[in-house]
Amino acid sequence: MSAAEVATPHGPARVDLRRVDEPRALLLLGHGAGGGVEAPDLVAASEAASDAGVGVALVEQPYRVAGKRSQPAPAKLDEAWIAVAAEVAGGEFEGLPLIAGGRSAGARVACRTASETGAAAVLCLAFPLHPPGKPEKARLDELDALDVPALVVQGESDPFGMPPEGPNRKVVTVAGNHGLKKDLDAVRVAVAEWLPEVAGEASRA
Repeated sequence: MSAAEVATPHGPARVDLRRVDEPRALLLLGHGAGGGVEAPDLVAASEAASDAGVGVALVEQPYRVAGKRSQPAPAKLDEAWIAVAAEVAGGEFEGLPLIAGGRSAGARVACRTASETGAAAVLCLAFPLHPPGKPEKARLDELDALDVPALVVQGESDPFGMPPEGPNRKVVTVAGNHGLKKDLDAVRVAVAEWLPEVAGEASRA
């Protein structure tokens, strides 16, 4: 794995690249609001991607690189993510399908920017459907707006809610809560079964 800084409109982001021989696609993963790219579910997804012949880019948003704990407004997160996607996808992975994703807030960013980044599919780990105890503030529209295949891996007792399945959207329920730490093997299997299918479809598109 190698790390590099990428310039964005809101300061440098940090990208950790996990390369594979003859990659069939690139998986771009973002972290949650309060954590980093070392989150266990992101690690599990990265391992599954590598085993499937998919390169991985783990993205640390500029506010984290700058040492700040509170994330900025969604628009700034989205702008930084789009800049990173353009840089990484235009480098050694140019011409390969881009699969965007992340955990929690990072999953929301990937959904909101799927069109701008040209994502062929979206992977959501612990998508925060609504704030805990506030189902009336659902963010289902961010998932419903996707017009590409999506996988949501959600803890069965996640206080942030359980997204429903939908057109082109598969939801896999695993043991545990929002951290997705209880059964990392199940997370890894869910991603491993889905990635080759969408990478293959994207390659043929």
